[in-house]
Amino acid sequence: MFNFFNKNKTKVHINSISVPNFGWNKVEENESRIVWVNPEQSVLISLNFFDLQPDLPTIKDLAFLRNFYRKNVISAKGGIVEVSFLNVHNTPSVKTILKIPQPESGMTYIASVTIPFENCSFVVKIQAAEVDITGVRDSFILNKLLNTGEITFDDNGLQNWFEDPYDPTIKEGTPMNKSEQEQYDAEFPQHPLSIARALIKQAIQQIVFKPEINELSAFKQS
Repeated sequence: MFNFFNKNKTKVHINSISVPNFGWNKVEENESRIVWVNPEQSVLISLNFFDLQPDLPTIKDLAFLRNFYRKNVISAKGGIVEVSFLNVHNTPSVKTILKIPQPESGMTYIASVTIPFENCSFVVKIQAAEVDITGVRDSFILNKLLNTGEITFDDNGLQNWFEDPYDPTIKEGTPMNKSEQEQYDAEFPQHPLSIARALIKQAIQQIVFKPEINELSAFKQS
């Protein structure tokens, strides 16, 4: 006899959503992570699946969430560039761009979108690292802003150069600097931050949900 009350639902898995791979080389694939790499630009895109309740503290209190990410990235001596809310196919999600210092010099920029549900989540991540000559964008914009007087230099060092985008009182870690503002991306399209910021936008636009995603319960953290 057919049991109409215990129909097997399609289990959600990492391929329940798809993301653009930009024609890059796939270097890793398992049940929780798929990675594509563009070795020419030291850039990767990854699709990550977490089959457990998300650890996001909130999906409604943006100030609280920004502080949550800030504390985490400061522990790695980095800083936040962006933490914002967005909807991905009507699903409340979180977009972040973080910066982490590399051991020798330069920064690695990690742009991601987290798509949480009640008992699982997906994270699409772009990671782009500074290689070879570093600091060109910083130096160019710094000199420009010193000439205009927007940035000044005194006995205490640079003033108004490093500034957390949401709380200028934050000094810990490596806060965002003026050159990392989005308005300068067009001048430095090959800079890793420009690349990460552009690619995460493209990835978000091209994310596709498979039908089984519609069976998931919404993330309910306040």
